[in-house]
Amino acid sequence: MNSLFQSKPIHLNLPDAEIIYYPAFFNKEEADSIYAELINEIPWQQDEIRVFGKIHAQPRLTALFGNEEKPYSYSNIKMQPHPWNLLLQKIKSQIESISDTNFTTVLLNYYRDGRDSNGWHADDEKELGTNPVIASVSFGAERTFQLKHNSDKDQKKSIVLEHGSLLLMKGTTQHFWKHQIPKTAKPTTPRINLTFRVIK
Repeated sequence: MNSLFQSKPIHLNLPDAEIIYYPAFFNKEEADSIYAELINEIPWQQDEIRVFGKIHAQPRLTALFGNEEKPYSYSNIKMQPHPWNLLLQKIKSQIESISDTNFTTVLLNYYRDGRDSNGWHADDEKELGTNPVIASVSFGAERTFQLKHNSDKDQKKSIVLEHGSLLLMKGTTQHFWKHQIPKTAKPTTPRINLTFRVIK
């Protein structure tokens, strides 16, 4: 794994946000190899979430890896991290080289098909601190990533996250914007997403 990103970064022109998209951060050969290893080697789990008082199976599989056994909590789920493996350390190192951030934790999401999704949310948990840097790298099927401003309803954005791409969210993005991966009726193969973050 020795590539630098293959194409120029795209800076999204959005108010109250700092978001940069790298369409081919990993080349196709690297991305194919990473995707296959992640599917087969990660200890995927499916947690239950409470929505409007009812318990549901989370509509995707997840895993958490990180430093010093620091747990991560979101949507009333508290996850305990696995220790870093070599592949995730290599991916982390490459992302850190262009993000100027030393990440402590990665949350992995496995979208098995178009019925798997991630609803509207912001990565604004207290343990992430003020103005967190979130680095999101995608492998496998392309899925649409949607953004909407919290107060300005006219401010919306959709991006197709490509195989091997990196999306970097910085600054005040999590204060002013929510994002989601919606369900899709279009037949689609699996997608794996890694979101690197710093737990304070």
